[in-house]
Amino acid sequence: MSGMYGWQQRLKYKMANYRSKLRKRDVPCPELDINSMKRKHPDNRGPAQNCKKPRRAEVNYLPPHPSGENSESLEMERQELLHEVKKMNNSSVIREKMAKTFSNRRLEVVSSSPAADDFKQRWPALFCEAEVRKDIKEEFRRITTISLEQTFMLKLDHYTPKLITLMKSKGGVVGTRLMPYLVKLSQTQTIEMRRDAVIRGLVIYLGEKVEELFEDALEDTPFDATPHTLKILVIHGVGEDPLAVSILIDGKEILPGCGSTGKACTLLMGLIYALNLAYPPPLRYTFEVFQKLFLELDGTKLSPKVQALKSKLLS
Repeated sequence: MSGMYGWQQRLKYKMANYRSKLRKRDVPCPELDINSMKRKHPDNRGPAQNCKKPRRAEVNYLPPHPSGENSESLEMERQELLHEVKKMNNSSVIREKMAKTFSNRRLEVVSSSPAADDFKQRWPALFCEAEVRKDIKEEFRRITTISLEQTFMLKLDHYTPKLITLMKSKGGVVGTRLMPYLVKLSQTQTIEMRRDAVIRGLVIYLGEKVEELFEDALEDTPFDATPHTLKILVIHGVGEDPLAVSILIDGKEILPGCGSTGKACTLLMGLIYALNLAYPPPLRYTFEVFQKLFLELDGTKLSPKVQALKSKLLS
């Protein structure tokens, strides 16, 4: 037993005592209130049942309301925000109101787990195509305090040469499935096409299916989004570059105009954090790499498969 373990246990009990004192003094603290027995469903009133807590290194999982604000005043801000979104050249006001209503939005997401389409109607500023490069990334920064696209792309590009080497070393069925992407990577391509090939190859390298993450369709082919729970839709035309890339959640196109598959992956991670969604089980290792290696969130707790990959990437 190490000295670090002792300090971890000491801090654990100190925080438990601190939470007990906050409860006794009726100090407003959403992270405590959300797990109180009286707020739980009658069938889930055990102390450890349906416990809502940060599980993916969220720094601001359920923050308190700003000083002088309450749920009613922030709901009025949300109503005003619905009108501000309809105005032209109003990004600064929208950004200010989105930051102000962050605590109310998180409380709604964590306590109610709304459907993505319903949440989009209530908070359209988070999904507006014109603001897609800013508001989702800002929401992710509020939750985790790190830059979404910059961190993800920097690490993806940094690991790309080593990932290509690892893919080339694979044999058997996995090596055969990787071959088309290795051929693409050997050709002269744009950075976006290179990232697309690396991400698809990574999925296969981890023993998962590309079809679980990407849905490729042709421009003139009818497409039904209903069966897809969480997926990136890529529309192809005559050339190699995709004509359109969008994100599907619960059978609906939630985020159009993502630009490229690499950017769509970063925005999908932003949406997963913003909507408090679970990772799809068929892609558990892919999203673990996205979170813990590319975004460096909770990167010390890795599954054996991802730990082995990290060791090879750093060797």
